[in-house]
Parts: sequence; C-alpha cells; structure tokens
Amino acid sequence: MSDHLDYLEAYSINVIREAYRRIKPIGMLWSMGKDSTALLWLVKKAFLGEVPFPVALLDTGMEFAEVYAFRDQLIQRWKLEYCNVSCPPESAVDQTLAPAGRAAARKTEGLKALIEQQGWRGVYLGIRRDEQPTRAKERVFSPRTASGTWNFRNQPLEFWNYFQTDVRDGEHMRIHPLLLWTELDVWKYTKRESIPHCGLYLARNGRRFRSLGESNITFPVQSSAQTLDAIIAELEASHAPERAGRAMDHESEDAFERLRTGGYM
Repeated sequence: MSDHLDYLEAYSINVIREAYRRIKPIGMLWSMGKDSTALLWLVKKAFLGEVPFPVALLDTGMEFAEVYAFRDQLIQRWKLEYCNVSCPPESAVDQTLAPAGRAAARKTEGLKALIEQQGWRGVYLGIRRDEQPTRAKERVFSPRTASGTWNFRNQPLEFWNYFQTDVRDGEHMRIHPLLLWTELDVWKYTKRESIPHCGLYLARNGRRFRSLGESNITFPVQSSAQTLDAIIAELEASHAPERAGRAMDHESEDAFERLRTGGYM
C-alpha cells in the first residue's frame, strides 16, 4: 500500500506543478473536506511547504460550524492566502432544478463570479472519479467554456499522461490532481501524513459524515468509526456509496449530471 500511495502522491504533485507552470493566474477551491485538504497538503509538498496561489471557499453561509472553525484554524497554521466568496441566493439559480439541486447550484454561480473577479485561467479542485458516475467521465485537465459549462462528450485525450493545458481566451481549465484516488486512498494518506481533518468525519452517537456539503442538504450516515483506523476498516468492509448523505443525489437520476454540465464542481 505504501508503494501505491507513493505513486498517487508523485502523480498528483506532477499534475500540480505542471498546471502551475503552464496556467496563470491560477487558484484553488477549498471546501475544508477531506479531499481538498489532502490536495492542499500535496500542494504544500509540491512547493516546499508553501501554497503559492490563493485558495477560496464558495460560501453559501450554510457550512457546518465545525467546518468554519476548521477553516480558520488552518488558514492561520498554514499561512494561506484565502478568499471567501459569498454565493448568490437560491432565487438566482436555475429554478427547474429540484430543491437540493438549487441549493448546490449556488456554488456554481459563486464560482463564475470568482473566476470573473480574479481572472483565473486555472482552478484546482479535489474531486475524484470514484465519487460519482458523472465525475468518472472527467479528465485531469478539464476545459470549461466562458460560461463555465462542461461538454463531457468532447474532452481532450490524456494518453501516456500527456495533458492538454492550453486555455482559450475567456475560458478556464479545471485541474483535478486527485482524480485517480479513491475515498480509501485519501483516508489512508491522511493517516500516513497526519493531515488535519474536520471532526465531523468521526462518529458521534452512532453517525458520521462521509461527505461534507451544506448543512441543509447533507446528512450523516450510520457509523461507529471514531478514529481514522476505524474509518479505513469500515470502508474496506462496506460498499455503501460515499454520497449517500447528499440530498441532491437522490432527487432525480440526472440531477448531478445537470449540475456538473452547467458548471458545478
């Protein structure tokens, strides 16, 4: 397993450095979840302990109190250049989406505003292919149109780790250094590296969060895992989907795909 984690680490660090070398200006979305925090750790490894670009939270005002506290702690500890992006109200998004989808789509609009304000041509994100079927269609370097939309049927090939990094005027590139990782990989790496993590991932009163989203559309699942070792053992024995606690994933069969093709993370 050490060799496997070493390979994933080296692969991701190469992607991080390649994107930073070729695409500017660039920034990163940080949700304070396990994946984006592991990605932030990898960025620090890639650049000798520094994070040489801004990190941003797309803030709906509905994050859990523990998430905001975790954010404030790491901003100070890791000396991050942080920006907080207030997302527009639910009334400003596509009203044909189901309720939880509309709540999630607020972040899509927040990201559009962030890219316009900052002029970012590249954005790092901590998504993984194993999270959800629509994300399984992603590329490591994923181009987006000027409006932020994603055409999953027309993406660059990435044979032999050859990445297309050109960004057209008005468009941006989303970079996914963790795309090959699994949920289990992230937790094993978090344990190995002693990466900080939000306490909501650990079981309280027989329940814990496997995925952190907005407090009004994300719910805990049954679990007795109160340590990282217990989380790892639980995942090794379970086939339950990671996003079982995400309300929008249960609203309609195409809910997540509609969100992602429209610009969602």
